[in-house]
Amino acid sequence: MDLAGRSGASDARQRRVFVTGQLAKDGLQKTLAECGDGFDWTIEALRIKVAALMTTDYIESTLRLPPCDVAYLPGLCQASTEALRLAFGVPFMKGPKDLRDLPAFFGQAAAEYRPDGEHSLTLLAEINDIFRLEDGEILAIAERHRRSGADVIDLGCSPEHPVTNVGRIVALLKERGFRVSIDTFNEEEALSADAAGAELLLSLNSHNIHLASRLRQAIPVVIPDHGQGLSSLARNLDEARRRGARRVIADPVLDPIQFGFSASIRRYCEAREAMPDVDMLMGVGNLTELTEADSTGVNALLLGVMSELRIGWALTTEVVAWARGSVRELDCGRRMMHHAARRGTLPKGFDDRLVTTRDARVTRPTEPELREMQARLTDRNFRIETDGEAIYVFNSERFVKDTNIRDIFPRLGIEDDASHAFYLGRELMKADLARRLGKKYIQGEPLRWGYLTYAEEEGGTRARARQKAAKPRREAAAKRAEGR
Repeated sequence: MDLAGRSGASDARQRRVFVTGQLAKDGLQKTLAECGDGFDWTIEALRIKVAALMTTDYIESTLRLPPCDVAYLPGLCQASTEALRLAFGVPFMKGPKDLRDLPAFFGQAAAEYRPDGEHSLTLLAEINDIFRLEDGEILAIAERHRRSGADVIDLGCSPEHPVTNVGRIVALLKERGFRVSIDTFNEEEALSADAAGAELLLSLNSHNIHLASRLRQAIPVVIPDHGQGLSSLARNLDEARRRGARRVIADPVLDPIQFGFSASIRRYCEAREAMPDVDMLMGVGNLTELTEADSTGVNALLLGVMSELRIGWALTTEVVAWARGSVRELDCGRRMMHHAARRGTLPKGFDDRLVTTRDARVTRPTEPELREMQARLTDRNFRIETDGEAIYVFNSERFVKDTNIRDIFPRLGIEDDASHAFYLGRELMKADLARRLGKKYIQGEPLRWGYLTYAEEEGGTRARARQKAAKPRREAAAKRAEGR
């Protein structure tokens, strides 16, 4: 059964039950009326007001589940879907944390996209100026790049500071399971790395092409001579093959903006037309490192170019602050582009990890909806929402609307409750960030920052102890919210 609850076993319309609380019932009804045409659905609204407070025990004791193929819980519900499956004999699944996201939830499921799925791009992550680094530092950076998705660790050398016996560093990395390439024009460094098992040598042109005949296993990455363009690249590739290179990779060279960038993109296109079967590499760091802009969008664009031109190798690095994360961005984006290319679709709608500052899909409540919700409240717990223009804080007794969180806070009457004030202050700041940046805000949940999203509270022994201690409080809150 997939994310949307489809088993694929029959063409019959599936019967889906949505379990919720009293406050969300009407909104869920409206949402399903818009997106539920492909299946039969019913809503089971339990007596509890706040659906997020439903526990496993509470659902087991109060839900009268009609015949169905799958049952859905709200995304914020803490109940165990596995325990409920065993209790009721049908699959239980959790939907999105905001019911307004149900249409996108079912649409994303239909795409059958795996964020860790297939790709067709080998990613090299360069460690720059290794002459400055101790072994431990090199290993730490290599491990960070590997965790971010790098396939090959590229050792960046300096022409003015050659590294004696760089093969020792190659061997050190290979002992720990790393694939390694070497980036140097120094003959001694190149041969030392090759002898130790480096997979690629970057780069060869007419000045050092003779090394092609001396490499034992490293694949030469061939570039054009400086300023000489595609014809030079073709000559150097032919010479590398003539000298015995069984396999070569062509790098037409991506130039920085204002230093030939547009011409270099044209060179890549012409190279692919002239050499349809040759392996190609693009050094994306020449753009991400030398353009003072967040690297996420730059990497996404270059990944699109590489996908269309069937470029199978990419070299990047993370030196400047705005390009930190480039390895992870390329890892996320290469899967997205591969998925889009194979299906002939646009690269959108199935992976939003490269949308960091804003959100891919934003649904917000309206002020009339929030006032209607407040009219149905019977407790004093504050709800926080934003419609993108203002921030709203309300409970059964008050409704505060403003665009300045400094003006909101004094009107809440919590001056003598430090812990509550801290919580509300944090949530108001998140709501204000969401309002200003065009992001989605869900109270109590972290803002989404694409692949940079982090958990606000890490797990561990203390966190599990707090969760265990919180269970009786949640159950008591559920009873209060139900009115018992």
